[in-house]
Amino acid sequence: MDLAIFDLDNTLLAGDSDYLWGQFLGENGYVDAEAHQKEHDRYYQDYLEGNLDINVFLEFQFRPLAENDMKTILSWREHFLDEKIRPVMLPKAIDLIEDHRNMGHKLMIITATNSFITIPIAELFNIDDLIASEPEMNNSEFTGKLSGTPSYAEGKVTRYEQWLQENNFEVSTSWFYSDSHNDIPLLNMVTHPIAVDPDDALKAEAKKRDWPIMSLR
Repeated sequence: MDLAIFDLDNTLLAGDSDYLWGQFLGENGYVDAEAHQKEHDRYYQDYLEGNLDINVFLEFQFRPLAENDMKTILSWREHFLDEKIRPVMLPKAIDLIEDHRNMGHKLMIITATNSFITIPIAELFNIDDLIASEPEMNNSEFTGKLSGTPSYAEGKVTRYEQWLQENNFEVSTSWFYSDSHNDIPLLNMVTHPIAVDPDDALKAEAKKRDWPIMSLR
């Protein structure tokens, strides 16, 4: 079966959902805005440079989930989607997704961002299959720790291969759309790697490899 895979942040969205979540929490006084922003900015710079310790970053991201009850954070998330996510959903991204859907392709989002944030975003794009970093849960509450392999860089390949095996899914032709050089390991695995509004490192790699470069902005 044909499979179209999409990165989420800065690919389908004109922004980073992790970053926007932190902004939302700070703007509403749910975390110390200045301290949270400063720490997140440091991690985001590491991400851009390809030096991010994803496990440490995710535990930072999971902290507000663990420190508040599920009813509270679900309410936060609903407002977050309206205030921060819907405005950055790219119309051209929606058109691209629908083009693949109309061709009968299976659709998937693979993102390093945690599933608490991204499950409802995938639903907004009407995509059922999502691979995301998974926060650990105990008694229906978040513990603040990571569960399993984070879907980041080479981890996206690991999680993708696990998904194929678990779903007994045989890929005939595949596409992967991404903006980030961190996704080169998975881009190497698909039939059609496509750089979308790429960062400088991915743009250079795409030009070297003759991968298509496109914009959804």
